[in-house]
Amino acid sequence: MLYSVLADMNDELPGALRLEKLVQTIKTQFNCGAVGLLAIDDDALKLVSAKGLVHEALGRRFKIAEHPRFAAILSRREPILFDPHTPLPDPYDGLLDDRAGEPLLVHDCLGMSLHVEGKPWGAITLDAIEDTFTEESMDILARHAVLIQTCIRMTQLEKDNKSLRQLSMTSGQNTVIKVEQEIIGQSDPIRILMQELNVIADANLPVLLLGETGVGKDLFAQHIHRHSKRNNKPMIHVNCAALPENLAESELFGHVKGAFSGAETERPGRFEAAHGGTIFLDEVGELSLNIQAKLLRTLQNGEIQRLGADKSKKVDVRIIAATNRDLKASTMDGSFRIDLYHRLSVYPIHIPPLRERGKDILMLAGYFLEFNRARLGLRGIRLTKEAEQALMSYDWPGNVRELEHIISRAAIKMLGSGASRNSILSIEPQYLDIVNHQPIIFNQAEIQSTSFISPPASRTPAVQPMNEALRIFQQDLIQAALAQSGQNWANAARLLDMDASNLHKLAKRLGMK
Repeated sequence: MLYSVLADMNDELPGALRLEKLVQTIKTQFNCGAVGLLAIDDDALKLVSAKGLVHEALGRRFKIAEHPRFAAILSRREPILFDPHTPLPDPYDGLLDDRAGEPLLVHDCLGMSLHVEGKPWGAITLDAIEDTFTEESMDILARHAVLIQTCIRMTQLEKDNKSLRQLSMTSGQNTVIKVEQEIIGQSDPIRILMQELNVIADANLPVLLLGETGVGKDLFAQHIHRHSKRNNKPMIHVNCAALPENLAESELFGHVKGAFSGAETERPGRFEAAHGGTIFLDEVGELSLNIQAKLLRTLQNGEIQRLGADKSKKVDVRIIAATNRDLKASTMDGSFRIDLYHRLSVYPIHIPPLRERGKDILMLAGYFLEFNRARLGLRGIRLTKEAEQALMSYDWPGNVRELEHIISRAAIKMLGSGASRNSILSIEPQYLDIVNHQPIIFNQAEIQSTSFISPPASRTPAVQPMNEALRIFQQDLIQAALAQSGQNWANAARLLDMDASNLHKLAKRLGMK
């Protein structure tokens, strides 16, 4: 083990690969079922590298206060061997890699806390389903602690040096890298994307994030801001789709006292709040043409004018915009200004949909599984091999947001079907409630009870006010989409090729909600 790890430290390996080889070497050395290398992340432990555990375990975040074994490991410097009959629940129960497809309970457990530069870094755990570890195993692990921690430190230094080179920070700037919400994934599309984001972060150019609904564009916008030279200034999030038309200008640019009925005091807008930092315009394609014109002025000369004010103000704001629309096509039909499009899309970035991210699907599922385990007070919850395959073969039109909801529903459905919170719940495919492009087949009773749009009896429509005819047509079309999608609004939106939030707004305007 010693020579193998030393050789890997001398080689110029990517940090993730070095730690993966370290974990594999330890697993071979101790002839055990699984090894996990966990780093402290606020009040939780996250798996940095693992061998012998199911892939979704890499996405889990184990709250230390909820896992007494992890708390026991971190409370001492020496290795700790858990008695097979200890009442303390094991965080890995049901997560050992299982080729037979049956959930396996962990039986033999050995762990040790890890420290880097004298500070707690995390822990290493060794697990087996048979009696494997002895007092001698504890001694061997203790002797190799310095080597393991040196390997981690080397990887950490390489990462820190790379971050500092990318940030290109000057001596007079705030060099604190703030904690951000984690982007989970190890797939090639995500790895390439993160490299691109790290390069563009410091360029101070407008960025346009393009991607389907639910891919997490806000997380990537946060990553850009927190890795930029503006990271010590605010980032203001604006959901353009939720801005009422009559208040949008005031919200973005502010207003003076008396600018409109109810404006009893002067109020700054979102752009002023973001001065020196970043403003994130989510769903920018939903802005009206009037607001687009005012936004264009801000992009051109860095000025805003409060509603009702005579003079303009200078603001220093970086704009990150996001949309799930084809803005270029919107410029062709006149719903989006072409000059604003070119100003916003100085650097367009495509966020890959979940279906292109491979096993990231399982990592994200593991993150949501652990979240629901803690929220619902479960001993454990996992996916069966069949459920994993179902998730991997689904095309994910709603992306990460849809995956989060599916996992949450599955956990609740299992409890609703009588499953015990004190057992390890294994989610089967039927609890996931997903369909992979299968045609909807109605039986005769369903056909009779479902309203469909009938073709007109005549090519000549009855003359009526255009707005009324359009309203009736939209209502009928939405009703037909809902009928075909089983009254699921998200699926109906996909059938109509609309954003779900816009469909809800339209239905409300039509008096259907």
